[in-house]
Amino acid sequence: MVLPDESPSMPARTLVELARAAEESGYGTAWLPDHVLPPGEYGTTFGGVYEPLVTIGHLAAVTRRLRLGTSVLVAPLRNPFVLAKQVATLHRLSAGRVILGVGVGWNRPEFDAVGADYERRGAITDDTLALLHHLFGGGTAPYRGRRFSYESGVFAPVPAGRVPIMVGGNSDAALRRAARYADIWQGLPTDPDAFAERARTLADLAGDRRVVAGARISWDGTAPVGRIADEVLAYGEAGAAQVAVHFGEHAGTRTRLEALAEALRGRGDLT
Repeated sequence: MVLPDESPSMPARTLVELARAAEESGYGTAWLPDHVLPPGEYGTTFGGVYEPLVTIGHLAAVTRRLRLGTSVLVAPLRNPFVLAKQVATLHRLSAGRVILGVGVGWNRPEFDAVGADYERRGAITDDTLALLHHLFGGGTAPYRGRRFSYESGVFAPVPAGRVPIMVGGNSDAALRRAARYADIWQGLPTDPDAFAERARTLADLAGDRRVVAGARISWDGTAPVGRIADEVLAYGEAGAAQVAVHFGEHAGTRTRLEALAEALRGRGDLT
């Protein structure tokens, strides 16, 4: 599920309550969005009031099994060395329950506001992912990358086991990035057929690498829960190993997530 994070007025305890409800209902992963300094109010377009990595640290302390991830963190807005340190720390403190989902971002005014390079955001994301792989694998110096390098330094904590990396997006560039660097790809498809086409392209690009394909959909309670359960299963039949559901505004989210879990009980997995 995607945790609602759309309003500065939403009580922080709501995230805790919903994360616990998701865990109790059998969901596998709770995802958090990311925007640093958007040009408009947080809401449907700019979800992500609370910084996601800090929030994951909070939620990891009040859950036991639920995986926690970003969907998606805008990588080129972050210092990659600090990002690596944060994620490795969260991985250790959460007993390996963190998934780092990244994207290149899409809103030029937000990039301009923080002094980030919008035009080169794809290349910066690729270089960030290359550095993360190096640091998470032990981080020995020297490291010389296209954009990020260091001659000396010790990286810790080195994750015990792999930190799952997810790349989000539907574009050809996102699929190439996922095929090269990611463990998981999360698409935002218009329908299961469109998802299946993108998943086949990903598999061709990945070759011998195994990249899990996932989808992210939305349900605000307007449609019947049975229809949404059928949609989740249809994405599974189209090749989605994971389906993340955004349940709309925080009011009513718990009711919707529990209803969907009940509708899917015994029929499949939901993340």
